[in-house]
Amino acid sequence: MQSPFRRKRAETASSKPEEPPQHQKNLARPSAEDIYQQGATNARQELKRSNTSLCLSGFGGGAFMGLSAMGTAIAVSLLGDVGGAHIITRMFYPLGFIVVIVGRAQLFTENTLYPVALVLAEKRELWNTMRLWAVVLPSNVAGAFAFAMIAALTPALDPSFVTSLSSLGLSAIAHPAASVFWSGVIGGWIIALAAWLVSGSHSITGSVMVIWLLTFVVGLGNFAHCIATSCEIFVSILTGRAPWIAYPQWFLPAVLGNICGGVGLVTILEYGQVIYGENQTNQSDKDA
Repeated sequence: MQSPFRRKRAETASSKPEEPPQHQKNLARPSAEDIYQQGATNARQELKRSNTSLCLSGFGGGAFMGLSAMGTAIAVSLLGDVGGAHIITRMFYPLGFIVVIVGRAQLFTENTLYPVALVLAEKRELWNTMRLWAVVLPSNVAGAFAFAMIAALTPALDPSFVTSLSSLGLSAIAHPAASVFWSGVIGGWIIALAAWLVSGSHSITGSVMVIWLLTFVVGLGNFAHCIATSCEIFVSILTGRAPWIAYPQWFLPAVLGNICGGVGLVTILEYGQVIYGENQTNQSDKDA
């Protein structure tokens, strides 16, 4: 015979609605507005950071991007000209992006998404965003240069790997400015798109897969990225295979292209669909 206490406890338990396990909550596909709100939250957090914090994070981000250049160069050196080598070697290109984006280090091309998306809604954050860009971009370049110094001026890497790094840099600066700019537009578009999709991911594994797939395309197409490619070009300069003037001639159109791609093709378009969708919803509610 069941005791009254057990019967009461069983009735109480049965009267409570069943709740899904914690790990199954919030797994619904996020809307564009959800992703935008997450990106705006990330932007507010970054804009609150001090210049010193941004500078250190940006320096680390630039140095970490050397992993993309180094991983690709090592694979190129080991594989040589075998069939399919270009595809295989570019599989290592996403390494730096994964470390930087998942590790939340400052990367200039990622910062063309979050703060600008916030500025479009909150104009008062414009100058704060300019401050962030003014600190992060040179810090990224300094970090990339530090990586290049270690790679080119110390015996840390096998000489064949350094040669491959230098050759990648020479290949990058061989293109005219117009080509670098439009290549940078596509590169900036893909990186900002990766940041947008990571904001809608539910897991680290999902984020890594999104970053890897999209940045693999950047490497496969040899699209200009103002920081990752800087690591390779600096090695070319430090090993005496390229003049110093080659860097600013490549860097300026690459940065402008990355900004246009990140801001124009992702931030404005994605922000536009969020605001337009919100206005449509509000209008439907009024009509109802």
